[in-house]
Amino acid sequence: MAVTNMKSFTDYTTLVTAERENRANFHTMLSCVLPRPIAFVSTVSADGVPNLAPFSFFNGVGSNPPAIIFSAATKADGTDKDTINNLRAVPEVVVNVVTYSIKDAMNQASFAYAPEIDEFEAAGFTPVPSRFIKPARIGESPVQMECKVVDIVKVGHGALSANICIGEILCFHIAEEMALDNGTVDVEKIDLVARMGGDWYATMRDRFELPKPTEGGGDAL
Repeated sequence: MAVTNMKSFTDYTTLVTAERENRANFHTMLSCVLPRPIAFVSTVSADGVPNLAPFSFFNGVGSNPPAIIFSAATKADGTDKDTINNLRAVPEVVVNVVTYSIKDAMNQASFAYAPEIDEFEAAGFTPVPSRFIKPARIGESPVQMECKVVDIVKVGHGALSANICIGEILCFHIAEEMALDNGTVDVEKIDLVARMGGDWYATMRDRFELPKPTEGGGDAL
């Protein structure tokens, strides 16, 4: 059944990306693609130094095998972030979710610490040993996904270019108070935050239900 009570826009501002500076495109994209979930990732260097970093270019992309992607943009000086350097040396990562209660410590971990700094300690998080991989989990995060890195795909060159990390999920860790009997997370309790543009974030407290259509063709998972 067609939906007819929608507004159609007629006038648009068109911004051609090739005619703009990369930083301008970056900020426009952040204001268009939102809210974005946050992958709070834990890696280790070749020398075993723990690193934490939040990335909001992140999502789940498959279930056979279960997989996630996140992208760590190249820094303004053209060098890679510690996360990418670590993943090339030790291709393992924990993706921790970010709740409202840990937002401030997560934000502190986004600071550009030197590679030799243990960011669990710097931001005040508790490292918890993983089951299958070397990087530790964040004890204050109620959901953690241990992943092995399948590939790192480079898109573009220089500052702000993408390093798309593809991870296969080896196991989920869900805090018992957040876990439902069917193996999913209780969204009423978890209180996740999402990234907007600039310094803005959002919660997922304002939700609505939209059942899948029962007619119109096609298969639904």
